[in-house]
Amino acid sequence: MNLSGVLFFPVTPFDAAGGLAEDALAEHVARGMAHGPGGVFVACGTGEFSALSEAEHARAVRVAVETVAGRVPVFAGAGGPLGAALNQARAARAAGADGLLLMPPYLTQGPKDGFRAYVAAVAAELPVIVYQRGPVVLEPDDVLALADLPGVVGLKDGVGDIDRMQRTVLAVREKHEDFLFFNGLPTAELTMPAYRGIGVDLYSSAVFAFAPEIATAYLNGDERLISEFYAPLVRLRGKVPGYPVALVKAGVRLRGLDVGAVRPPLVDLTGEHLAELGALIASGLALAAA
Repeated sequence: MNLSGVLFFPVTPFDAAGGLAEDALAEHVARGMAHGPGGVFVACGTGEFSALSEAEHARAVRVAVETVAGRVPVFAGAGGPLGAALNQARAARAAGADGLLLMPPYLTQGPKDGFRAYVAAVAAELPVIVYQRGPVVLEPDDVLALADLPGVVGLKDGVGDIDRMQRTVLAVREKHEDFLFFNGLPTAELTMPAYRGIGVDLYSSAVFAFAPEIATAYLNGDERLISEFYAPLVRLRGKVPGYPVALVKAGVRLRGLDVGAVRPPLVDLTGEHLAELGALIASGLALAAA
């Protein structure tokens, strides 16, 4: 699977009545594509995967695939209960998606063999990148066993244990040179120096969804953005649970595209925090332009 550069995770727009806004999603994806992402991951965490019905999920994937039109790979979120994950996978395959980002199973935790069977069932539908976060924390041997499964092509790390990840990368790449690893922590740019040090260059960028100019400037080597934009953004993100998603959606609105509010249990930014985000975006854009 050919992924490179910064990975684009679009939000899922909702209209005034709370329904999926397909035209806004198409516009959002088109605006991101103009800045050259290495892949598009639709209806995933930033896209409020857990708040979408299966029908909405299928429509969102179809819109993204049609908008991207084969220029880069499109991955769709899938996960939760096995039956739901399989339905999402099949709908994504029917829409023309290239692969799946597999979220952790819902609530139930079984032994390692059980999780491997869960992954194998979904990977039989489309290539899968496993998302390590929450209840799914994998040791190097666990990832190696998953990499041996047909259709499992990568691991997105949302845990941030660099020691474990270094050992995992070394173990898996000894046998599977093309296996994908990427940094999936919120505001991943802040931790990319550490991930690059262990040979992981791919990352998901929440900032790309609302300020691709800033994300691209960082990708191209503007390290000033770490201390002057990303660090204060992370401080803002940490003020309220759920802000890693709500902040991105607010940023898209601030940049002129109405993508609506977040769905419960998430909450939108307060007025004070929205103003703080607006000022950060303005300063980040000025740095990127300079």
